[in-house]
Amino acid sequence: MKLTPLLALLIILLAFSTQEGRTEIKLPNVIGSGMVLQRDMQVPVWGWADDGEEITVSFAGQKKTTKTNAEGKWIVKLDPLKANGNASKLTIKGSNMITLENILVGEVWICSGQSNMEWSVRQSANPKEEAAAGFHPWIRLFNVPGHTVSPLPKEQGPGQWQVCDPKSVDRFSAVGYYFGRRVHKELQVPVGLIGSNWGGTRIEPWTTLEGFESVPELSEIANKVKNYKGDTKVGGGDPSAIYNSMVNPLTPFAMRGGIWYQGESNGNEGITYYHKKHALVNGWRKAFQNKDLAFYWVQLANFRKENPNPEGGDGWARVREAQMQALDIPGTGMAVITDIGEANDIHPKNKQDVGKRLAQWALHQTYNKKDLVPSGPLFKSHKVEGKSIRISFDHVGSGLTVGKKNGLAPTQEIKNGKLEHFSISGKDNKWHWADARIDGNTVVVESNEVSEPIAVRYGFTDNPAKANLYNKEGLPAGPFRTDSE
Repeated sequence: MKLTPLLALLIILLAFSTQEGRTEIKLPNVIGSGMVLQRDMQVPVWGWADDGEEITVSFAGQKKTTKTNAEGKWIVKLDPLKANGNASKLTIKGSNMITLENILVGEVWICSGQSNMEWSVRQSANPKEEAAAGFHPWIRLFNVPGHTVSPLPKEQGPGQWQVCDPKSVDRFSAVGYYFGRRVHKELQVPVGLIGSNWGGTRIEPWTTLEGFESVPELSEIANKVKNYKGDTKVGGGDPSAIYNSMVNPLTPFAMRGGIWYQGESNGNEGITYYHKKHALVNGWRKAFQNKDLAFYWVQLANFRKENPNPEGGDGWARVREAQMQALDIPGTGMAVITDIGEANDIHPKNKQDVGKRLAQWALHQTYNKKDLVPSGPLFKSHKVEGKSIRISFDHVGSGLTVGKKNGLAPTQEIKNGKLEHFSISGKDNKWHWADARIDGNTVVVESNEVSEPIAVRYGFTDNPAKANLYNKEGLPAGPFRTDSE
């Protein structure tokens, strides 16, 4: 059939209008140029387009094709990738084509919590020197901006990947950066760090509904979250509200694990925080579709005035205990920092040692560097021996010692030093400061005031500033008590 000029014009206009009506491919912000993709596991790449549209993702010689579902969402999973520091391109093709540049493959971690994780390099010790030395083209930073909430999980959220340099690192989480810097240095692979933080927040707003549902003791909170609707008003203190807005848009981005610094706002709790920690980890592992997601947290630092009462139990003592008890979750670890806090500042400036100690756990447990001791001594068991009690520990390393930590300098071993901050009680439940001595890989505790001892406490107070038991690797022993009241 011979086309008349009018018919030809109508066909062109129809084709143009049809093309104009198509929805271009959209991606979540976490999938963007400059990102690091997780090595050695399947890597989800996802987004949105028209219903039924065919989408092809190409990267590193792989080509994966799928179609969008009825809601216009699509997802493919790249086969496991090997670490690669050479900048590569990733393309997504449908009705339009998106090309992402400067993509690396390595290790990815999320860094989350309240203000001590949010505290940036510029707010911490030696900010100018640290920022000036922040040129690391193999480290990439993605910071979730602002403080936002939602009653229901959001699919999209703001943020963009940046190459680590003095300008970008200056405003990034100091703990997250120092953690990632050490992992990068030790493994010599690219590292991607995702920061999502909000100062002054409790653990509940960061926890998923599924996380609460996984812990029977938290069923009341789960029921509250289940009743949220799209128009439910929530704030920064409401369960799941921060997760829904500031973490869910990142899921299911492939990553090795998470580091977590939070607890000050739950500082009056004990066993309840233990349950909430389980809910947090369970929920994030499900949300990121990674049952083996590594998870390492920071035990709260020493804070406020010293308590002269040998019984202790004040301030953050019990929430620290809950943080330690939560180590029964497989694939987790805890950085002890009761030797680097500041009595008059809830935000201790030394974030370098915090990041370093978190990385110590990751390198030992996640990356199988078994020559590294993951932690300082952690209480394992006790045994009454006449008028004394013998304490045994995990993570003794090359031996126990008396130590002293000053600022950013390495821990100094104090030869013939005296152990401090041990207390002991008898059947009358009266507590007395005790004499303690290192005996091989154990500590023996006793007091002339107690002839029949039953329990020992160490550093079990808000500010155990004099606590000085370390392993010879320079890592502090965690506070503990042998009794449970």
